[in-house]
Amino acid sequence: MQIALTGDVMLGRMVDQEVIRNQSLRPEALWGDVLPILLAADLRVINLECVISARGREWHPQSKAFHFRAHPRAIDCLKSASIDAVTLANNHVLDYGAEALLDCLGLLDQAGITHAGAGRNLAAALEPAFLPVARDVVAVLALTDNEPDWEAADVKPGVVYVAYARRGLKEPYRARVAEAIKRARRQAGLVLVSAHVGPNWGAPSVEMRALARELLDLGADFYWGHSNHTPQGIELYRGKAILYSSGDFIDDYMVDENERNDLSFLFVLDVEPGRVAHIRLHPVRIEHCRVRLARNQDALFLQKTMQAKCAALGTSIAFRDGVGSVTIG
Repeated sequence: MQIALTGDVMLGRMVDQEVIRNQSLRPEALWGDVLPILLAADLRVINLECVISARGREWHPQSKAFHFRAHPRAIDCLKSASIDAVTLANNHVLDYGAEALLDCLGLLDQAGITHAGAGRNLAAALEPAFLPVARDVVAVLALTDNEPDWEAADVKPGVVYVAYARRGLKEPYRARVAEAIKRARRQAGLVLVSAHVGPNWGAPSVEMRALARELLDLGADFYWGHSNHTPQGIELYRGKAILYSSGDFIDDYMVDENERNDLSFLFVLDVEPGRVAHIRLHPVRIEHCRVRLARNQDALFLQKTMQAKCAALGTSIAFRDGVGSVTIG
């Protein structure tokens, strides 16, 4: 079984104007020549870094600088790549308030796209995305340390918010997440945790590393991080893997010439029964508000930087014909 994971997919602002609403473009144009690799996987899961809705108003525009919302036609773009699930625990899904979030959840449900990390109440937000495939079930849970005001409650829509420190999750978040992983394990042979945590730039902190390891110790099989604008290293831990950040996958952001936040990977997990055995990294580039495969100097930049970031975590990564590969355990 193969599971394709992306970094942040932001479909608002210029992506919305130039691609999503552009009737001269087919919905699949968003994915460029990355689409065949996506479709070859058995499952496709993305972090949706915006809300899909035509409703709502900007949340606290005086204090929050960026608000991301995509037209409902974005659903067709997700369907064109056969996206199976989206994670919603991030700092933009409530940019237009609870009305837009609830509308987005309804649009995803109508399209048959499963979601995790946000909901009409805390119980719904904690509910994993369960994805049946190849006589098994994959569960995806999602959490974030962004926007504590957006934390879901018993009668309040919101996200799965967590707080953590050098020793890992604080209470009541540890008990809450532990129970969610335990419930997921009862129904799924593989449990992935999506974590939208940490700053936009830089290597993972001591606190982030403690969080990732604790989530695996609590029973998750794979840690899939994002929020950082660039892909970060992969750490091997007790026979499992931690992908600290998958970077940006689609957006309209300004590009830092040193960090090259327009470059990242499509991560494809090769899954054996009950475990992720390999990770394959296909280099990609954001161009004209769309994603395409990265080549030449762009691919070499990604290879060199990812090798250095993995080496800092004690992990060996090999590249062949431009595609990276990490073997786990």
